Amino acid sequence: EACAFAGSEPAHLELNGDGTVTLLIGTQTNGQGHATAYAQFVAEKLNIDISKVKMHQGDTDRLATGGGTGGSRSIPLGGVSAARAGEDLAEKIRRIAADELEASAADIELVDGSARIVGTDSSISFADVAKAAKQPEDLTGFGEFVQDEATYPNGTHICEVEIDPDTGQTEIVGYTIVDDFGATVNPILLAGQIHGGVVQGIGQALSEDTVYSEDGQLLTASFMDYTMPRADNFPFFHFETRNVPSTTNAMGIKGAGEAGTIGAAPAAINAVTDALYRAYGIGHIDMPATPHRIWSAIQGAAER
Repeated sequence: EACAFAGSEPAHLELNGDGTVTLLIGTQTNGQGHATAYAQFVAEKLNIDISKVKMHQGDTDRLATGGGTGGSRSIPLGGVSAARAGEDLAEKIRRIAADELEASAADIELVDGSARIVGTDSSISFADVAKAAKQPEDLTGFGEFVQDEATYPNGTHICEVEIDPDTGQTEIVGYTIVDDFGATVNPILLAGQIHGGVVQGIGQALSEDTVYSEDGQLLTASFMDYTMPRADNFPFFHFETRNVPSTTNAMGIKGAGEAGTIGAAPAAINAVTDALYRAYGIGHIDMPATPHRIWSAIQGAAER
């Protein structure tokens, strides 16, 4: 799949009076964990605790440009920009600290929310750096990574199923995922996103069905009628990465947003079709392959 298409996602940083840092960026998180991932990039450059980085997203009153979230672009583009904004702000903090400590900026290191002369205990906190700044722009950082070409994550999903011919019920007995995302920023967030995508893809393949009556009335209008996938429908997912850094991204990141869903739906429906073909010669079944639809297909094959 092609992800993180050519373009950019500018990132802005502000050092606050209490020593915390605010990241302003145009993407929108709706569960992916952007606040954590972006904070990792910034915290690494400033050598502060991740809890000191706050994210302010998608605010058109404070941001002139922003591409938004989509196509797995947020971390490959926005993450690199956040890191570069961190580098920019770090350099400004060193310069202010050097003036206050009467040292060279090259001799200043950033340690746990303070700027310190290397090899000494002479330091100044980020909060005091903020007070010492002569201009507001001295407390800001900016980064923008412009990518010329998309990234290309890839992977494999293997779904193993067992079907009860008497009921048409499908049980997923094994599920294995191996992906190449170029680089892993946060293993827990990544695994969670892949797991969630797999569940959504399998739900589309096996259970989620929008049903209307003959006069156009939606019959599956609530979760009492619309079959949402649930945790007890799934086995343990085996997930691992075999990352090969992207050659088009500055940090080698390829993106992972849609990978779970893209692999899961075809893997699941192909597993069902494979089982039905081996046992009954059934070579096609429409999604979602619900128990009733599978049972009906089996009955039809038995009558032929």
